[in-house]
Amino acid sequence: MFETFLNLSRVQKRLVSVFADVVVLFFSLWAAFSLRLDQQLWVPNRDQLIVSGLTVAFTIIVFVRLGLYRAVVRYLSDRAFITIISGVFISSVTLILLGYWLEVLVPRSVPIIYGALAFIFVSGTRMTVRMLVHRPRHRNKEFVAIVGAGETGLQLANALDQGTEFHPSAFITLTKANHRALINGIPVYDISHIERAVKKHRIKRLLLALDANSGIDRKRLLKKLEPLAIPVQTVPTMSELVAGQARINDIRDLELEDLLGRDPVQPDNAQVAKSLYDRAVMVTGAGGSIGSELCRQIIRHRPSRLVLFEQSEFSLYAIERELQTLNQVEGLGVEIYALLGSVSHRRRCEAAMRSFGIETVYHAAAYKHVPLVEHNIIEGVQNNVFGTFHVAEAAIAAGVKRFVLISTDKAVRPTNVMGASKRLAELVLQGLAQRQSDTIFSMVRFGNVLGSSGSVVPLFRDQIRDGGPVTVTHPDIIRYFMTIPEASQLVLQAGSMGRGGEVFVLDMGEPVKIADLARKMIHLMGLMEKTDEQPDGDIEIVFSGLRPGEKLFEELLIGDDPQGTAHPRIMMAREASMAWDEVEHTLNRLMRASQDFDCREVVEILKAAPAGYAPNGEVADLVWCNGDHRLALISQEAGKIRRFPA
Repeated sequence: MFETFLNLSRVQKRLVSVFADVVVLFFSLWAAFSLRLDQQLWVPNRDQLIVSGLTVAFTIIVFVRLGLYRAVVRYLSDRAFITIISGVFISSVTLILLGYWLEVLVPRSVPIIYGALAFIFVSGTRMTVRMLVHRPRHRNKEFVAIVGAGETGLQLANALDQGTEFHPSAFITLTKANHRALINGIPVYDISHIERAVKKHRIKRLLLALDANSGIDRKRLLKKLEPLAIPVQTVPTMSELVAGQARINDIRDLELEDLLGRDPVQPDNAQVAKSLYDRAVMVTGAGGSIGSELCRQIIRHRPSRLVLFEQSEFSLYAIERELQTLNQVEGLGVEIYALLGSVSHRRRCEAAMRSFGIETVYHAAAYKHVPLVEHNIIEGVQNNVFGTFHVAEAAIAAGVKRFVLISTDKAVRPTNVMGASKRLAELVLQGLAQRQSDTIFSMVRFGNVLGSSGSVVPLFRDQIRDGGPVTVTHPDIIRYFMTIPEASQLVLQAGSMGRGGEVFVLDMGEPVKIADLARKMIHLMGLMEKTDEQPDGDIEIVFSGLRPGEKLFEELLIGDDPQGTAHPRIMMAREASMAWDEVEHTLNRLMRASQDFDCREVVEILKAAPAGYAPNGEVADLVWCNGDHRLALISQEAGKIRRFPA
């Protein structure tokens, strides 16, 4: 029968609600008179019946005008109760006035008793229907606990209560004083009682909903949650909610930034804004992970124009569309220009810089995936070394004031071609900084970027969801990590601090052991690691061995004596440099070897440069290793076949 009622049309449901209110209002009037006159079976006279009928009719009209019948019962809010209170109050006043005008006996306490009863019955019928509607839905929901009993947690509980997937059964508080309290009827438990709460309420999932200003040590918190072996997820940050990028009930898996538990880098916005406001800025590699985030942050500082330089058509289209939308929605008034082009084409770069009067260049274009560059040596060197050189020379010729190179921790004592090429790119800019003073060159060096192409976290998550195994290259491998917004903030900060030839690095805190990270992710996704001691575990970790050019740990500094800066989390490396004559000689040799496609000579040149390059394996270029008779090359100089030994 109840299902039949739920399947009625909207109009039919409203008529049922009106009929139910008429019945309960008449009953409330009869009960009020019976209680006041102390009669078990009070029978109204003709005049009292007329007053009662007019009161009920007027009350229904008032409810209609107040919009009570437009409210959907299953989503009844506090505002609906205010509407009922207002309507009942008006109804009670109407009863008093009608009794006075029609000279009908209405004792003074009757309207008060009637108002109380009418509110109880009118609101009670709706609450009963709401409870009956939600009861089966709650049974089918997954029971979850919300970690955080602040505003964010309360908003999440309300959102989940209206949804169809999760039922908030408990709050976990980090404030002991709130233990055993009730929030919206949901019990609150201190973090030390979380195991009891999980068992008592049959919790299947934990949702982190911490207020932005709570000051909670997330790393310590996750360490307490990890032994529970149930999935831990989180809700969007306040910045994502304000920007409209997510809703409060958009539950997502933990990202590595949640696991790091490290305070993000706080930029000096005043100094950054001063270096960007009303300036013409160009970003190379604007469609990449770092380049696109740089563009998002730069545009909010309102440069006069922002030039996006990218060789990937799709990536350029995507970031331009996003920035144009952001520009329009926030009324930033920035001129945005999307240019297709390669950093290896010097004249194209210079023409672009001259045409738009570029004052600042952020050079993010690079090949950065270690194994891919190891397998494509010539292209890696052409893009990372000569691409940087050509863009830098174009910047000098076009009168650019500032040039910032995005470098990597793999440039420190590199064991792979990617790191060596980025270190040589740093040396090129340091040499150019000595050769001239019109353009200020600076470099920013940081560790692995979360969310960039090749990031380890989504790879591990996919492997865990597929049932494993999780592949880690070595049990002792460690890495520094930072978020894309952090990296971009550092780049912008360094761009405003540079005076010429500096290498800036970020104090990135403690490095992360990749094997421990994999285990943490397995546990926080509610699973157990499969080992010899635990053969019944869910996910096995397999060590696949180091890849070509990979090393166990990365460093941010070559020397051990970094110099502090005005920013507490940014240091300046004291690195060796080359005179411009030496740089030029090295580039000429490298260009000849590249044109001859002599991968072994390219590697030897990189080893001879003061880049600290010490490869940990043989040349791994795929074409070099798989060519006809180990590679036959055409010599441009002699006009005949030159063969290079493998």
